[in-house]
Amino acid sequence: MKRKDKLPTTSNPWKLQSSKMVFENPWLSLHEDEVINPGGGLSHYGKISFKNLAIGIIPLDENNNTWLVGQYRYVPDCYSWEIPMGGGPLNIDPLDSAKRELKEETGLIATEWQELMRLHTSNSVTDERGLIYVARGLTQGETEFEETEDLLIQKLPLDEAIERVLSGEITDAISVAGLLKLKHLL
Repeated sequence: MKRKDKLPTTSNPWKLQSSKMVFENPWLSLHEDEVINPGGGLSHYGKISFKNLAIGIIPLDENNNTWLVGQYRYVPDCYSWEIPMGGGPLNIDPLDSAKRELKEETGLIATEWQELMRLHTSNSVTDERGLIYVARGLTQGETEFEETEDLLIQKLPLDEAIERVLSGEITDAISVAGLLKLKHLL
């Protein structure tokens, strides 16, 4: 094991030499960066930049019930149960995006909103930032699914959702982080 005699710096030790866009679509861009790494060597880094914030919402009623959304996720090729979530454009108030996503996916409208946490979704390859809200004071309305959404909605006790995290049934990182933090705070 290599030992360093000094503490790591909190300033950026990476030196960008060049950056080339490799791919772009309406949701993300992929850059290949040539950098000098902290040890002084030349490295190539792939960086995914998202054009939206990741927005997660944990709706919570007066009886500590919550709602999960189930859908087949194309990239990991599996069915996934998650908290309601979606993308929020960077130039729009994240709370407005959270309200829109909650209504779209569950039909719920909330009168009370609390920011629960901020996180980086996978900071070794992406600059994506996420925000998770708790929504209370809920009224049920109609869903407004997007064309790409084929969702199942399930209302269940928060403790059951936590058990699904602990058993490994819920694996989405934003859902896991948000549900565990909320449980810790209650």
